[in-house]
Order: sequence, then C-alpha cells, then structure tokens
Amino acid sequence: MAISADEFRAAMGAWPSGVTIITARAGDKIHGMTVSDFSGASLDPPLALVCASKTSHTTSMIQEGENFGVNVLRVDQDGLSNKFASKKDEWSRFDDVETFETKTGAPLIADALVNLDCRLVAVHDAGDHLLCVGEIESAKVNEGQPLLYFKGGYGRFEPKG
Repeated sequence: MAISADEFRAAMGAWPSGVTIITARAGDKIHGMTVSDFSGASLDPPLALVCASKTSHTTSMIQEGENFGVNVLRVDQDGLSNKFASKKDEWSRFDDVETFETKTGAPLIADALVNLDCRLVAVHDAGDHLLCVGEIESAKVNEGQPLLYFKGGYGRFEPKG
C-alpha cells in the first residue's frame, strides 16, 4: 500500500529545493506558476524536466504553445514566488514583472538568477502531474544567491569558505 498524501508531503518537504517560476506562451496568452519540482535531465541534448499539475493553466499553455521558461529565483524574490503560487488574481501574475523573450516565445523574468528558454519535446503522464521535458534553447545566468524552499518555508544558501 502506498503512503498517504500527507506522508508524501512531509517526506518531500524535508528535501530542500530551489524555487522556480515556470512560464509559458500560447499565442497571445501567457501564464506562469511557482514550481520546486524542476531538474536538469540531460547534457546532450541539453534537457530540462518540470513536474506540472494537470489542472494548472500554465501546464495547458506549455502543451499548447510547446514551450516553457524556467526562472530560478534569487534569495530576495520570495514575494514573486508567492505571487505566482497564489490562485488569487492568477491572470494578473505578470503585472509589474519585467520579462523578455528569446527563441521559443516563453516570457522570461528579467531579474531571475537563471533563465532557461525551453522547447517542449516530450510529455509523460505521472499521476496527477505531467512530466514536461524541454530542450534548452538558451540560458542566462545572473549574479546572486538562490532562493531555497524547505519544510514549508523559504531560506538561503550560505556557501562554505
């Protein structure tokens, strides 16, 4: 018998992760959501993997537009993370957020720590989520420290030495 949803949340909450905002464009519509389930998947070709809820508007736009952006947040961007995680005013998440586009058309957040522009190459069913795999078309890395998420709260990384 599988573990309960509460047990799963507790176990995964004990795994520290970076915080990303996944963005997508389908025609003239854009959407984005906060996600901690992101990973690099392959070096050759360069692939990124995002675990996205099947019920999310962003997920449907990823599939329709066949693109997604990964925006790794800086330590001072917890407010932005909360904004893109909230269902309240979900269609105005991009208000007052500076973005830019590259090859795929997915909006990328201008002052994020890292921006990856991805072309969707595969989607795999995974329970109540979809595993969206994208080939990374471009990458931009800025200065700063990452925002971390651990046991329901935000934190920071302090390098040793």
